[in-house]
Amino acid sequence: MPERIGNRGDAPGGTLSRGTVLAVLVAALGYFVDLFDLVLFSILRIPSLKALGITDPDQLTAVGKRLLDIQLVGMLLGGVAFGMLGDRMGRLKTLFGSILLYSVANILNAFVTDVWQYEVLRFVAGFGLAGELGAGITLVAELLPTAKRGIGTTIVATVGLSGAVAAGVAGSYLQWNHCYLIGGCMGLALLALRVGVSESGLFRSTKERSHAVHRGNPLQLLWPPRRFARFAMVVLSGMPIWFVGGVMFVFAPELGKAMGIEQPIEPAKVIFWAYLGVVVGDVASGLVSQLVRSRTRTIMGFLAGLAACIVLFFAVAPKGPSHFYGMMCLVGAATGYWAIFVTTASEQFGTNLRATAATSAPNFVRAMAVPITSIWLAAKPGLGTVPATVTIGICCVAVGLLAALALDETFHRDLDYLEH
Repeated sequence: MPERIGNRGDAPGGTLSRGTVLAVLVAALGYFVDLFDLVLFSILRIPSLKALGITDPDQLTAVGKRLLDIQLVGMLLGGVAFGMLGDRMGRLKTLFGSILLYSVANILNAFVTDVWQYEVLRFVAGFGLAGELGAGITLVAELLPTAKRGIGTTIVATVGLSGAVAAGVAGSYLQWNHCYLIGGCMGLALLALRVGVSESGLFRSTKERSHAVHRGNPLQLLWPPRRFARFAMVVLSGMPIWFVGGVMFVFAPELGKAMGIEQPIEPAKVIFWAYLGVVVGDVASGLVSQLVRSRTRTIMGFLAGLAACIVLFFAVAPKGPSHFYGMMCLVGAATGYWAIFVTTASEQFGTNLRATAATSAPNFVRAMAVPITSIWLAAKPGLGTVPATVTIGICCVAVGLLAALALDETFHRDLDYLEH
């Protein structure tokens, strides 16, 4: 039986304090900057690499994949590191430390003159980007009363995902290095809001009992086997999102060419329309989750819709650029259960392990793009670009559905408990 802590913290009787409201605002704006910076590479891959002297199309794809992989590996390692810090040092310190690290890395990224510098800074930026979402969602989930938890985390994710839309606009009109500068400077400006933000009462109570409970030990996610299976199912339920993000969004120009679209597909427009769809889907998933009072049914419904949208994409998108961008928007909307996925990750584990799980899980999902894109690139020559994308996409969705089916429902779960 999980041990109860007996301290709900900063939301007695459902009344929201100024510190709680400010925490939601900071988490939302932090995720806005996080997503702005995260998707910049997808937009700036081609112009930034051309500025570094790489012009061969095959090299643009190969070096671009390597840089993406390095960023994702950084996020995987950063997710574990910041998750541990979140459970040991606090949600707030982790949140602001993450923002500081990725902001500085992106400012420096504007001044790279060689690929190896790009690689180092993409790793550092990825490491920093890993901590913001999990820390922010954990903080908001623990501060808000149970009935409002899903609404709060949906606000965080929706505002945050709008950052990707803003990145699409910036990438359309600004030089690649200026975009990195803007992203980094926005993050540093956000640190000014750190005064007055409430720390989680549940974390404070757990910290006071540190002699009696282990906090932030990632090995606890691996043992006992039932807990490891719980974590694995969380990760796999979100994995299809980053098939779409890692293959369809990033390599959209290659997909457009393979489908015979004569006019080049513009990465900035892809990100704008795709994440506009994601924002709409994210709002919808939050509302649906509140309406049906279920996280797992919402995730499974969106996954079923994603399978249909992937098939429909390759039937409609070849008709031209406008159809391509429109279908990217629809596919993006079908991946809009990200907020519910991250909320579920935080709800599945006790307070002493919650930040570790909620920060690690999204970054394990993102890191899944590394093997997925590798399989995709290996399958393209034999199957063809379009059949390989459809086949791998449907397989990813099928795995995600089975994983979501195995998850416990957490909509009504009180987060006032510990893992032993």
